[in-house]
Amino acid sequence: MTAHTTGPVVVHAFRGGEWRTSPDTAALPGPRGAPYGLALVPEIVVHADRRGWDATRGGLPPLTGRRELLCRAVELFDRGTVTVGGLGAQGPEDFRTALWETAGLPGPLVDRWCGMLGDGLLKRGEPAADDALALVALPGNTFTCLDSVLDQAERSAGVWVRPSRREPLSAARLVASLLAAGWPAPRIGLYPGDQHTLHGLVKRTDRQIVYGGAGLAASVRRSPALTLHGPGRGCALVPEGMPVDEAVAWLLPLVAADSGRFCSNVRTVLSMDGGVAGARSAALASALAAALDAVAADPTGPAWPLTVFREPEAAHRALRSVHERMRPGDRLLTRRPAVTEIDGAPCVLPRLVLPADGDGHPLLGHEVPFPFAAVLTATPDTVRAVTADSLFVYRPAK
Repeated sequence: MTAHTTGPVVVHAFRGGEWRTSPDTAALPGPRGAPYGLALVPEIVVHADRRGWDATRGGLPPLTGRRELLCRAVELFDRGTVTVGGLGAQGPEDFRTALWETAGLPGPLVDRWCGMLGDGLLKRGEPAADDALALVALPGNTFTCLDSVLDQAERSAGVWVRPSRREPLSAARLVASLLAAGWPAPRIGLYPGDQHTLHGLVKRTDRQIVYGGAGLAASVRRSPALTLHGPGRGCALVPEGMPVDEAVAWLLPLVAADSGRFCSNVRTVLSMDGGVAGARSAALASALAAALDAVAADPTGPAWPLTVFREPEAAHRALRSVHERMRPGDRLLTRRPAVTEIDGAPCVLPRLVLPADGDGHPLLGHEVPFPFAAVLTATPDTVRAVTADSLFVYRPAK
């Protein structure tokens, strides 16, 4: 990536087969003295582009060999040099540096997530192609959701991508990688924008894959063509009789892997106590808290690398969301200070809470962009309530 000196480096949108800038931009965090910007596409442009798609779609040549092109694009995304609109030529280390500077994602996580994209593509069956124009609206917590872009590219006539404004660089790089692999430019689009733009994209596409929280779920129109990926509220059930040390070894990666950023991470641990009510839950919670306190505050660590927040208020807001949900009698068992500074940015360290009472507790299933879990005794009512609200229920292998 070419060095820059003054003014923001603006990541472009990709529309109508071209990288394009915009009068409207949003600021992204960036290295000192060299900020990044993001070109925003207004909702009215989305409407015009859909009309343009309808006018040109019939004249596009058939697209064959999609799986081979996608495999090549994923290789380039991970280790190639591609041209990203506004950034220029971007090599793999440029990409990793940019993600660290703007989104606080460390290199080991980027490497892992790139590998997951490739593995997911190879394991997936090849879908039947159709004539739909698809939308994928991405989250900002992880770029592994680009898997949905690959899926929709393989099955759809065209796919438009709405990146997260918190982390648009991975989506822009994937578009550039697809183009470099030979993907037809009219069949791909990158549409950064605000909520109005998202609503316009949902209305003007034929099939939609949308990632987001409860607030987004309430704001988008529902239709049979829309798939909404919301909070996962992962939970783990620890059976009676499982030794505490074995339970901790099983639970630690479920809580701490991927810096706690996946919707599949465990947020609630249910301990089948037996015997004295609450005693085993407390012992398990104390041991798991100690293991979380031992997770190195080192983004380059080989085991459980942590992310940093390039927007400090976002770190403190996420941390407050845990503390504000605690009730009288709840105990915070992790002992380290909640925040440490790495490379001039806050890193929120893992947190674990032992609630005094689990019934309807506001921390159950609570998702934050760092490792966090609540541990409680599993009563029949609690198990039913928590598992019914969870998309990811973990039980140890027998």
